[in-house]
Amino acid sequence: MHVIAPSASGFPSTRDEDSVRVHRVRSHHWPLHPTWMICLPWETRPELARLLDVIDPDVVHTQAHFVLGRFAFSLAEERNIPVVATNHFMPDNVRPYVRAPRPVLDGATALAWKDLRARFQRADRITVPTQLASDLLTQNGFDRPIEAVSCGIDLEAFDQAHAQARARAEEAEASGRAPAEPSVLFVGRLSQEKHPETIVEALALMDPGLRLHARIVGEGDQAEPLAELARARGVGDRVHVLGKVDDAQLRREFAEATCFCMPSTAELQSIATLEALASGLPVVLADAVALPHLVRDGVNGHLFRPLDAADLAAKLTAVVAAPPEEYALMQEASRELVKAHDIRRTITRFEEIYREVIAERSAS
Repeated sequence: MHVIAPSASGFPSTRDEDSVRVHRVRSHHWPLHPTWMICLPWETRPELARLLDVIDPDVVHTQAHFVLGRFAFSLAEERNIPVVATNHFMPDNVRPYVRAPRPVLDGATALAWKDLRARFQRADRITVPTQLASDLLTQNGFDRPIEAVSCGIDLEAFDQAHAQARARAEEAEASGRAPAEPSVLFVGRLSQEKHPETIVEALALMDPGLRLHARIVGEGDQAEPLAELARARGVGDRVHVLGKVDDAQLRREFAEATCFCMPSTAELQSIATLEALASGLPVVLADAVALPHLVRDGVNGHLFRPLDAADLAAKLTAVVAAPPEEYALMQEASRELVKAHDIRRTITRFEEIYREVIAERSAS
């Protein structure tokens, strides 16, 4: 398997990572976003053409329709290679970083959907992470079949972390040690469309006697504003902006949190929420886009009105103050709900899709 992606540093490279050969092509920082790297067409096309000739793949699977994805379609067509296309794009993820009047943004959004249709409907097979994401494409003019295939997560890894956390909690209880103060966890880009500030605002509205802490994992342009907001709202001692962490610490954060919150209004699936479910956490999610599909309201957590800090405060209070028996039922419900997103199911289905499109192309 070969992966072709923009270089995070800007400089091209090729190396093996976990038995996958990763080719990073030259890229440049986009000035309107703190972390996005973009590839320039005149640099990317010849390099992608060279790589496809060297790799000679049986199938190309593109995850976007921007520069690399755009050329993945055209260059694969020239070489009679079947293409599987998976969409993760939503114009709402880009709008906050484009400074223009709303009518201009609305027009640009319509053009973005048109461009996505023009590219993706040329694929041999189209997939998305959730059924809601499929419906969103249909609502925006797609008339080809679209299959929902979860991005998937490694449930076994989280099973182990969950078991270790339970063992530590039982040991602490047996030894008479005071339990840790409750915490709500957020994991994701600290960017405008994720709205992590809603968690800080909610924390300031909650009963201080609950001693709820917010642990915020991720990097982005909202990191410093979040810390400043926490100080301004008087909860600076209970908001911990941790930045980027390694996999081991991330699993510890999931295992030791009381609940998980995703206040984003632009999620087509939310891997972080799936990882929270796999860790046995009750979840409190914004009632927006695909997030409602990851919570049974009142069973394994709650939905709250997007951007409504007071409603979020009430829902977090309901989880944190829940009796132990009710909390345990929420934990088990989360772990049951996430079983459909086991990475092994995802891998199996994509392997089937690859074989199907290869066979269809050979037959035609």
